[in-house]
Amino acid sequence: MEILISLSAALIGGLLLSRPAKRLKLPAVTAYLVAGLLLGPFCIGALGVNGVGFSSLEAVERLNIISQVALGFIAFTIGNEFRMSQLKTMGRQAITVGILQAVAATVLVDLALVLLHLLRPGIISVSSAITLGAIAAATAPAATLMVVRQYKANGPMTKLLLMVVAIDDAVGLVLFSASFGVAMALESGTVNAVTVLVEPVLEIALSLVLGAAAGLALYWVEQFFHSRSKRLSISIGFVLLTAGLSMVEFEIGGVRCGFSLLLVCMMTGTLFCNICDFSEELMARVDSWTAPLFVLFFVLSGAELDLSVLRNPSVLLIGVIYIFVRSLGKYAGAYGSCALTGCGDNIKKYLGVTLLPQAGVALGMAITAESLADGAVVRSVVLFSVLVYELVGPALTKRALLAAGEIHPQGQTSARKKNA
Repeated sequence: MEILISLSAALIGGLLLSRPAKRLKLPAVTAYLVAGLLLGPFCIGALGVNGVGFSSLEAVERLNIISQVALGFIAFTIGNEFRMSQLKTMGRQAITVGILQAVAATVLVDLALVLLHLLRPGIISVSSAITLGAIAAATAPAATLMVVRQYKANGPMTKLLLMVVAIDDAVGLVLFSASFGVAMALESGTVNAVTVLVEPVLEIALSLVLGAAAGLALYWVEQFFHSRSKRLSISIGFVLLTAGLSMVEFEIGGVRCGFSLLLVCMMTGTLFCNICDFSEELMARVDSWTAPLFVLFFVLSGAELDLSVLRNPSVLLIGVIYIFVRSLGKYAGAYGSCALTGCGDNIKKYLGVTLLPQAGVALGMAITAESLADGAVVRSVVLFSVLVYELVGPALTKRALLAAGEIHPQGQTSARKKNA
């Protein structure tokens, strides 16, 4: 009973708060996140009224399956952007930008935090500094996709952006695994080449293979049905299946093998959209079905934001440096790589701003990093940065797309009709 009432409060509360957000010209995503904060354990949830809000972070984590499923559908939708026609025209640009902007953010954050360690050794260790540098590479695709969908953004920058945030996940995974392996080596005195080199590459390869197999299987099964509702149901079932399979972990000869949920579901969507002649219509129906699921995802994400990190001055200092330098790295990396690949002026100016949001992937990396000697500092800094980026990032993404001319100002024309 409490779970159902809490979910209804989250869904209805998020949607109601999107009305004043619209008047303030803020994206609906921001309203959903704020609604989550209000319903979370640091506000209404603190009252302890059963079913009204979330009384603890553990209560929010019990609903983690909703977030996992939502991320699966988000990745599946983004995979639809990797059509061969777009890959032929923008594939090289997307790969170059996806790699260079992530590497730039990692290098600059590494340099800044290692310098902070040299100046104030007691605040942060070298191992935590380079781990945070790798986490800086991660970009949250969910908020970006929601802003694009809400305002029906369309154009070369939007297409490139969706491809870059998808590639960013694979790049971030490799950078984090390598950096975290080095960090563990610094603390233990031994280097594990399997952890640093083999496991991240194997995870990416296994994810792409599983996603490709799921995409082929989805297309094969869809051919047995002609009803739109049944085809929709099959698609939903396959996304749930791939999301579930991506959580499987096992070992072969001492090598840990696992999957990336985002990469698996993205590859499923990519392969399916390139071999299925009715994929566009089906994807549109999937998008309409997932609308309430995405609202719940962002409200729960807001409820998970831990405000207790604001009490620690050291975390705030490291967090401010991390946010500023990461933002600089993302912007400079995107600008330079766009210039290198011959992108237009608008893309060079504004793409970096749209790559700032950070959430689930970064938090997952931070949880892994808790095994470091001062891993609690890493987790607290990431929690603080996610709090800032999730509340500010969607609005910045909207402004960047608006400035690039890929969203038409509301009030002058209907964004839904103009960009359809």
